Amino acid sequence: MAGLLTDLQAETDSLEALLAPLRPAGWETPTPAEGWAVRDQVSHLAWFDDAAALAVTDPDGFLALAARTGSVDDLAEASRGLPPEELHAWFRTARARSLEAFAALGSRTRVPWFGPAMSGASFVTARLMETWAHGQDVADALGVAREPTDRLRHVALLGFRARPYSFAARGLPQPAEPVRVELTTPAGDPWTAGPPDARTVVRGPMLDFCLLVTQRVHLSDTALETAGEPARAWMEIAQAFAGPPGKGRPPRSG
Repeated sequence: MAGLLTDLQAETDSLEALLAPLRPAGWETPTPAEGWAVRDQVSHLAWFDDAAALAVTDPDGFLALAARTGSVDDLAEASRGLPPEELHAWFRTARARSLEAFAALGSRTRVPWFGPAMSGASFVTARLMETWAHGQDVADALGVAREPTDRLRHVALLGFRARPYSFAARGLPQPAEPVRVELTTPAGDPWTAGPPDARTVVRGPMLDFCLLVTQRVHLSDTALETAGEPARAWMEIAQAFAGPPGKGRPPRSG
């Protein structure tokens, strides 16, 4: 957990490096997420950081909140009247509050969320994944190329473990055949998950896998390779985040 929290703080700092220099107009820059500007990416993180802190410290209070929560687009719309400085302060405060709550969280403690309940370790990993993914949208909007880091291994592991959820969220049966993932880290090292004797495999750069499972890129725009129909079927709907099925991104050529 200590290592996860360190990496979550580092991912937060990476996003802050993009936000700190922004003038008010920069917060209105459209991002690759349809209808969302930079401000919407940040308000999304702030709102769910507050929800995450509540889920850890007051599970019953969180469940009551979840029952009356609308769509992510509704939440973004509700925050669009905030001046950028107030929005930025909200994100900083909400992130600090969530990090404080996570520091007392056991790695195996079950935490309720909008999808299935998660272990403490998976819960913190999910916040790191969200920070990285929405930070990628901000970077793309601002035309900034971010250097991929070893922190992507957390996103990759969460994406691998979310395979059953990717099918369940769409009401689809998960193929019974196991799938192995063989990726190359940003440093050039091998990273694997899944049975070593699996006949169906996903291979390629870890960055591409993470972009795909967070639905920041279309499969056709990655260097990922699949062997076996179960692997291909998963990659076409992969979703590492909770909630209803995501829209994904259209092919760049389209």
